[in-house]
Amino acid sequence: MAGQYLPTAVVGSYSMPAWLERAKNDFLRRRITAHDLDEMHDAAVKAAIKDQEAAGLDVVSDGELRRDNMIDYFATRLPGVEIDRGSKASYYDFYDSVVRNRMPMAPLGLVEHFRFLRRFTDRRTKVSVTGPHSLVKRIRNQYYPTEEAFAVEIARIMNLELRELVRAGAEQIQIDEPYYSGFPEDLPWGVRAINTLVDGVDARLSLHVCYGNRYGKPSWEGSYRYLFPAILEARIHQITLEFARRGSEDLRLFKEFDAPFTLGLGVIDVKAHDVETPAVVAERIREALAILPADRLSVNPDCGLLHLPREVAFAKLGAMAEGAQLVRRELQG
Repeated sequence: MAGQYLPTAVVGSYSMPAWLERAKNDFLRRRITAHDLDEMHDAAVKAAIKDQEAAGLDVVSDGELRRDNMIDYFATRLPGVEIDRGSKASYYDFYDSVVRNRMPMAPLGLVEHFRFLRRFTDRRTKVSVTGPHSLVKRIRNQYYPTEEAFAVEIARIMNLELRELVRAGAEQIQIDEPYYSGFPEDLPWGVRAINTLVDGVDARLSLHVCYGNRYGKPSWEGSYRYLFPAILEARIHQITLEFARRGSEDLRLFKEFDAPFTLGLGVIDVKAHDVETPAVVAERIREALAILPADRLSVNPDCGLLHLPREVAFAKLGAMAEGAQLVRRELQG
C-alpha cells in the first residue's frame, strides 16, 4: 500500500463506458426512466471505484460518471437557473441555461453522491466541483451587474454545499477552473470567487487548472505564468496542474514565486492513448522533486480520464501508481 509521500489520485473523471453514453442519450430522448439511469450510474461508479483501487491509487473519486459534463451537473442543481431541457441533442452538450433573477440559497444534493462513494471504498476519497468562474462562462447572466457579482453569488450558494460535504465526512475537495486559461484577465476576481466558495470549509482544498479537455483536446495553449502572482491569494492548500503533455518548464514558477501550496503534479497525458511506462512517470516526478520536496507533491493525471477507453485509462493509472512507488522506494533509501 502507498506510503505517506506522493499520494496518487485521479483528477476527477474516469473513463465513460460506451453503454453509459448510450443510456444517457436514451434518457435525454425519454427512452428510459430516471430510475433506470440511476441504476446504471450506480453500477458504473462502483466499477470506477474498483478500477482505481485495483490500479493502486491512494485517493479515489466516483469517476464523475453521473455527470453529463462539468457544467450541467451543477447548472441543473443551482437554484434559480432556468434550464431549456430541449436544448441539447447529446448528453455531452451543454444545456442552454440562464439566470434572470436573484438566486436563492438552497442545497444542491451533492452529499448523497458523496455518501455513495464512501460506502463502496475504504480508501481516502476526493470530491470535485466546478468552480464559479467556469460556471458563469456557460450560464447566461441576465440579472447580476457583473460577471464577478454573478460568480460570487454562485460561490456563496455552493459554499453551503461544501460545508455539508465536510459534515458528511469529505476530507478532500477539488475546485475545477479550466476557464482561467481562456480568460486570464479574469483571474483577480476569479480568485476572490474561490475564496468566497471555500470560506469556512474545513477540508483539504485543491484548485485544478488545466488547458481544457473538451472531447479529449485542449481548448487553449500557453504557460501557467499568467496564474502568478494573483493565484497566491487563493485560500487553498494545493494547486493541481498539467505537466505530462506540456513539459516541466512551468515547475520553476513554484520556486520563483515561493508558492505556499502543495502541487498536484500531472504526470499522465490524458490526450494520448499511448500508455506511459512507470519509468517515464518516475522521471517526471523526479523533475518536480528538483524544485519541491516530496511532502509538497501529489501525483495525478493531467486532467480527467473521461475520453480515454477504459483499458487505456486503467493501464495509465497503474503505470502512474507504479511510477510513484518507484520514487517512494528511492526516497526511503
